[in-house]
Amino acid sequence: MNTVDKKKQAQQYFDQAEQHHIRGELEHAAELYIKSIELYPTAKAYTWLGWAYSMMGRLQEAIEECQNAIRTDPNFGNPYNDIGAYLIELGEDSAAISWLEKAIRAPDYESRAFPHMNLARIWESQLRWKKAIFGYKEALRENPDYKQAFIALKKLQALLN
Repeated sequence: MNTVDKKKQAQQYFDQAEQHHIRGELEHAAELYIKSIELYPTAKAYTWLGWAYSMMGRLQEAIEECQNAIRTDPNFGNPYNDIGAYLIELGEDSAAISWLEKAIRAPDYESRAFPHMNLARIWESQLRWKKAIFGYKEALRENPDYKQAFIALKKLQALLN
């Protein structure tokens, strides 16, 4: 199979995996993401595999797949944020900060509101109110319709008044 055919087949596996993922069929989705990666590795496929693992509670494996994604394409922002989010889930907030900051700076990332929100949550948990407010506002600047960031900002502002 030539490279074009491998890439096309890998995309088909990825698309199928995504459909299973959406339906909550995580084991099957993971198997298909792996098939896609074996044919034509992409940062997106590694990241989505990590996401599937995270939803199965396999956070260390999720982090490893995100690290594979970063090695494949260091400009892709999603895996940086995802590692940060998984570290937060593991209670390792301090370790998460640098990953979230890298997500914000990543050249290829459409969802910068997420790392801003995750950082704001860390700052709020550390009682660093000004930084938390700034983070929530940055999340809203990136995505004005981000309801969770709006609610978190208003709750924090009410708490401080």
